[in-house]
Amino acid sequence: PRFFPARARCAGLAGGGDDGSAHPGGGARAGEGGSGLLACPIPLIIGRQKKLLEELKHLKTVERPIIIKAIADARSNGDLSENAEYHAAREKQSFIEGRVAEIESTIAQAEIIDVSKLSGSVIKFGASVNIINLEDNKESKYQLVGEVEADIEQKKISVTSPIARALIGKKKGDYIEVSTPKGVTSYEIKSVRFK
Repeated sequence: PRFFPARARCAGLAGGGDDGSAHPGGGARAGEGGSGLLACPIPLIIGRQKKLLEELKHLKTVERPIIIKAIADARSNGDLSENAEYHAAREKQSFIEGRVAEIESTIAQAEIIDVSKLSGSVIKFGASVNIINLEDNKESKYQLVGEVEADIEQKKISVTSPIARALIGKKKGDYIEVSTPKGVTSYEIKSVRFK
């Protein structure tokens, strides 16, 4: 599937990208609140979708019932204005419901991508890339993923990050320059693969 890098606004993209081509997943989805803006599809690697669905199930079937019981128990202790257990339980409930809404929204807008079915030599969403810092010869490996699954400790970087934006469209052997707060850093691309 063709991937369009994330945009701050997706207004006017329904039915196609900037070049008039078909947008992945059948076009952008309607935005919220009747604003007339369209929401960007959220690219998700297939394994991440599974983890989100598991988390959602756990929140709804385990965490939510526990917190509802905790709130009911705290209410039975009388005056709610000075009831620390009640306020703590309500705060936790707010967090759980917020996370449920966030996951449901992500899944609703998700465009699921099976990286194992991608191929080619050009860097795009899902690619695993090895690069060498030309200043200190340090080698780094990253996978380009969507914003919701970015995790620097797992070496997964968002396609909207400066280094990913510099990598997209490049091939093995190409050089890139990335602007950081410390200045411009140059890298050589050593390998590109999809797994």
